[in-house]
Amino acid sequence: MNKVELEAKVDALNDEINFFKTFYETELAELQAQISDTSVVLSMDNSRSLDLDGIIAEVKAQYEEMANRSRAEAETMYQIKFETLQAQAGKHGDDLRNTRNEIAEMNRAIQRLQAEIDNIKNQVGSSSPPPLLPVSWGP
Repeated sequence: MNKVELEAKVDALNDEINFFKTFYETELAELQAQISDTSVVLSMDNSRSLDLDGIIAEVKAQYEEMANRSRAEAETMYQIKFETLQAQAGKHGDDLRNTRNEIAEMNRAIQRLQAEIDNIKNQVGSSSPPPLLPVSWGP
């Protein structure tokens, strides 16, 4: 992979992390609004002696328990997803760093080879041309 592709992946993962953060906060706000807006309507038969306060308290406790459980599950799910995305972003960052190091090593090797080529060119240019040998034509 080249540097541009890795940087694009890191940017995409950061965008995805921000999206999930916003999505999580929106869903959490909606759940809290639903919990606060929940109302219970009871019909009452006056011919019986009922402990309505106890029943209402029990129903309210059940709803609160369900809401807390749902909130905890949602938070756990989003936390796991967030941690996974962070780990992926870290891995891509490490890959990018390794690629940059490889590029730097290759640039140093190129510079070293160019210096060797220049040195050889200078040696060839500074030495006197080899003597011409007689050429014989035919058998």
